[in-house]
Amino acid sequence: MKLLFSERLAATILLVIFALVVLFHGLVITGIIPFGIVWGGRLQTHSQMLVFETVSIALNALMFGVVAVWVGHWKAAVGAGVLRGALWLMAGLFLLNTVGNLLSTNAVEKAVFTPMTLLLALFSLRLALGPRPVVPVARL
Repeated sequence: MKLLFSERLAATILLVIFALVVLFHGLVITGIIPFGIVWGGRLQTHSQMLVFETVSIALNALMFGVVAVWVGHWKAAVGAGVLRGALWLMAGLFLLNTVGNLLSTNAVEKAVFTPMTLLLALFSLRLALGPRPVVPVARL
């Protein structure tokens, strides 16, 4: 079966999207972007937004790290099995998030973030299904 996109392309797009998503959530925390357009429009208070956005930034940074280590941009003593498992979890999480975005009460979230999370799911799945690039593992 021929795959539609390379692992390198999938990893590059994932890294760019994760960086942009962290930036986006930082703009939500600072109030530059209103928090009514995230989390399905269901956040009621500023304190709720801070908790949800902080968790989102942490998770996106962690997923950035998983991809960066997987493709060898960062060195870490993490086994391929752990990284592959994380990529499978990411694919599942993004697939569930796609469903959540489809159910959003906010039209912008539905229109913009539904296709993005679907792409994130597909690119994460592409990395999870492929062989890990041969990269030296850092010794601690």
